[in-house]
Amino acid sequence: MPVPPIDPFHALSISALAHELAAQGRSIIHMEFGQPSTGAPSAAIERAQHILATDPMGYWESQPLKERIALHYDETYGVSLRPEQIILTCGASPALVLALMTSFVPGAHVAMARPGYVAYRNVVRSLHMKPVEIPCGEKERFQLPPHAIAALEPAPDGLILASPANPTGTILSPDEIRRIVDVCRAHGICIISDEIYHGLSFGERAHSILEYDPDALVVNSFSKYFSMAPWRLGWLVVPPAKVEAARARMGNLFLPPAALSQHAALAAFDCRDELEGHMETYRRNRDLLLRALPEMGLRHIAPPDGAFYIYADIRHLTDDSMAFCKRLLLDTGVTTAPGIDFDPIDGKYFIRFSFAVATDQIEEAIRRMVPWFRHQKDRLPVNAVT
Repeated sequence: MPVPPIDPFHALSISALAHELAAQGRSIIHMEFGQPSTGAPSAAIERAQHILATDPMGYWESQPLKERIALHYDETYGVSLRPEQIILTCGASPALVLALMTSFVPGAHVAMARPGYVAYRNVVRSLHMKPVEIPCGEKERFQLPPHAIAALEPAPDGLILASPANPTGTILSPDEIRRIVDVCRAHGICIISDEIYHGLSFGERAHSILEYDPDALVVNSFSKYFSMAPWRLGWLVVPPAKVEAARARMGNLFLPPAALSQHAALAAFDCRDELEGHMETYRRNRDLLLRALPEMGLRHIAPPDGAFYIYADIRHLTDDSMAFCKRLLLDTGVTTAPGIDFDPIDGKYFIRFSFAVATDQIEEAIRRMVPWFRHQKDRLPVNAVT
């Protein structure tokens, strides 16, 4: 079986260029990644420092942390889980791989929204499975409509769901989730729900798929709400029938995540006031960008219900989002992500802004971008930047 080709993560090359420019002395504002500018909560850092000084550590999966995560599902969603259903991973990326390998065989068809996170289709392909991308536009709020899932022929084996979604930040309502679950149950479709942005909502909270489908698998992480991306710690929730298979794969493919991160994460659960303070920063940043976008001529965006992204339509300026992002970076020092990462077909017309940075950086980015966008021509040449 040949090795399947996968697309590169284009934002990485944009970021590499930004770092080159920074090394030359340029002032760079990084809005290309969903990486909180804040560090881990103070109590988590204190706990990690204590463990470093007193514990040699080793291969370990924290039972207290799994119990605390299970309690979190009970407190937040009213869902009862046994701690053994929670598998700790080195971030959400291995959790996604683990969920796919536990649930499907090579050749399986896995449906997902387009636009969607770049790794969904690429990880599916890497595992010799077939991504089935469902186009979701402004009319659908860039989210999966249940009727589009029901219309797939043949029905896919699996579905990757994300709410809040990347790159759009859109959130599914409880009714939408129920109808998606009903369709999947009727067609025998296994759901993997990416809930990495839970806790980051600007209106109604996001609901877990487990409130409606106890047989779904859930991917989550300490990287976003808990502001612990560099600690590389996530988890996968699996239904009881799949626990043994998932744990066997976890032990052979990945081993447990870093013990130090697990100690810190347990302490992070008790830092809600500090973490909610981060949410206020994101809310201010979001509001600043939403007010600035019309001045930049960007009037068609996905509704940023959650996460920390704005996905903006730039088709009146270009049909090459990669070239556009490079030009924006070279001219202003503001780094963004090209839509082609999230949508290989229509992403050429979109860019994604991350507002997970400090507020003063958002303010400076706006000062740079507003006049730049105003001076763009009605349409840039396709190869404006090489």
